[in-house]
Amino acid sequence: PFAKSKGRVEAVAFHPKKPWLCVATQRHVRIYDLASQELHKKLNPSAKWISSLSVHPGGDNLLLGSYDKRLCWFDLDLSASPYKTLRSHSLAIRSVAFHPRLPLFASASDDASVHVYHGRVYSDLMSNALIVPLKILKGHEITSHLGVMDIAWHPTQPWLFSAGADGSILLYTG
Repeated sequence: PFAKSKGRVEAVAFHPKKPWLCVATQRHVRIYDLASQELHKKLNPSAKWISSLSVHPGGDNLLLGSYDKRLCWFDLDLSASPYKTLRSHSLAIRSVAFHPRLPLFASASDDASVHVYHGRVYSDLMSNALIVPLKILKGHEITSHLGVMDIAWHPTQPWLFSAGADGSILLYTG
């Protein structure tokens, strides 16, 4: 399935529980089954240019960030279209990340802010995910039209690191 890429690859991520590889190109996300070497699913976000992706530790949900300021949450069992599209940033989203253990996720943007959300996924398949905005973190300066370039969660603590175009790395702990 990888002989020819269908567009410029923007981001990739492994599925945490299945032999799947998620490949985000400019406009689509393709999920490949590595065991059968076939395309498993194609996601159709409403975004014009995907910048980043993150797979939920449970494996059934996926986050997409885009340069057109959209944050898309996909329920992989529900649909190939986004379950929820959030437009909370004023400039391009550069990075998205789920926390590996806690029901948290975040997005980083060129508006020099990081938005943190509570994202509860229920084991009951009849219940949709609960998404609640928690906090807007600021601390980086916009440099050459770029803001926060990347974010990473601590593996066990609710600590979020952010790397900015201003050359600083910030730690948010509370």
